[in-house]
Amino acid sequence: MPTAMITGATAGIGAAFARRLAADGFSLVLVSRDESRLAETAGRLKLRYGVAVETLPADLATDDGLEVVESRLRDGVDFLVNNAGFGHQGHFPDVPVEDELRMLKLHCEAVLRLTLAVLPGMRARGRGAVVNVASVAAFFTRGTYSASKAWVVNFSESTAAEVGSPRIRIMALCPGFVRTEFHQRAAMDISGIANFLWLEADDVVNEAMRDLALGRRVSIPDLRYKAIVGIGRLIPRALMERVSARIARR
Repeated sequence: MPTAMITGATAGIGAAFARRLAADGFSLVLVSRDESRLAETAGRLKLRYGVAVETLPADLATDDGLEVVESRLRDGVDFLVNNAGFGHQGHFPDVPVEDELRMLKLHCEAVLRLTLAVLPGMRARGRGAVVNVASVAAFFTRGTYSASKAWVVNFSESTAAEVGSPRIRIMALCPGFVRTEFHQRAAMDISGIANFLWLEADDVVNEAMRDLALGRRVSIPDLRYKAIVGIGRLIPRALMERVSARIARR
């Protein structure tokens, strides 16, 4: 039975990936900081899908946490979902530098290190998949969050090209606004976001899995967001920066 590891697995997109991959017959390794919530999530998945579920409590914004997860990846994982992440309530340059560095550690260094840890086994077996969860924010300019997600997209595409194997698929997933705990945890005001822009986590994951099966290196779920990103590439950057700034102040 193949094994999938999901970071940030207890809520939102990570939990949706856990459900989908369990339904597809994967054994699971779930990674999160919250040990009690990990146990609850594992129990539900075992009961519903009848798959083996391993829990790995770890803070991926620390070296100790990264080393624990790297070690487990080297033991063999067929499918890695780098999903763990967070947002800031404030805006650059008002966010404390410690918080900015923690974001870069989690969004960039963790993705880099965990991908490097899992790839040797995948290359030896000649198969595998890595999904790095980025954001449509990667295609716009708005602080460290969008910059870090742009790095995830570029890194995923570059790594896929370097690996050069159609049987080892590496993809950046770039969702828009998704109904999860993400914004509440960051204490963000989301009252100005139109209802039609919200996506469901399970729908995002299902589309991501279709794109992965098609060999795409970047997945932007939903036609609405494909259009937003496409239009954004045509609009002069200075105008897009002003629009992004107005949205961010809501």
